Amino acid sequence: MEFLTTDSLFNGSILVKQHGAGYRFSLDAVLLAQHARPSPDDTVLDLGTGCGIIPLILAYRHPKIIIYGVEVQKELADIATLNIAENGMEDRITIHCKDLKRLKQDMTCGPVDLVVTNPPYMKVASGRLNPNQQRAVAKHEIKATLFHVVETARGMLRTSGRFVIIYPAERMADIILQMRSAGIEPKYIRMIHSSRQMQAKRIIVEGQKGGRHGIKIEPPLIIYRKNGVYSDEAQAMFMP
Repeated sequence: MEFLTTDSLFNGSILVKQHGAGYRFSLDAVLLAQHARPSPDDTVLDLGTGCGIIPLILAYRHPKIIIYGVEVQKELADIATLNIAENGMEDRITIHCKDLKRLKQDMTCGPVDLVVTNPPYMKVASGRLNPNQQRAVAKHEIKATLFHVVETARGMLRTSGRFVIIYPAERMADIILQMRSAGIEPKYIRMIHSSRQMQAKRIIVEGQKGGRHGIKIEPPLIIYRKNGVYSDEAQAMFMP
């Protein structure tokens, strides 16, 4: 196996092993986990879990939830399983090495309450494919497109269940149209800006399966202050 690095979150409360040269989690995962807001006793599904970072954060923040992570790349699924074990969370997090398009409700003991995802977002024909296969599959729609992700969420969610996604802001129309066509009504949008002077790079959208029309636009999240340090809200996401 390629060499692994070890990173920590929440002042060492969570230790995360990752491939040194392969796909590594980004701030997007921390942002998504912060905005997922599961209820106590929810069953949560993370589509494209990578090294398991989002389940780890959610399990740490919300001790009563049960989480399933799905990852199509075996090398990443193996690392996610290792991370879950080394953080002592096997009783609450299960990792499936599976193509999300083949996911069935019996793999999560029935329909889930919440689906979260930080999916591949670059169309295969757009941009240079990363020569590292792990990174290419994680960023480009090679194994799964937005349609597949949203359709899987629809099939796995209970009625009134929630779907939360982080995605490039420039593809906002795509995600809203795809959710609506799948019967997941967009209910919440928040733009993510690196600084107040820059355009939004990411967007967090939450929808409800079978929900009524009506959407709430939250104030934007600004990641960095002028001096390049994290804003108070961004900094709080890394605190225990």
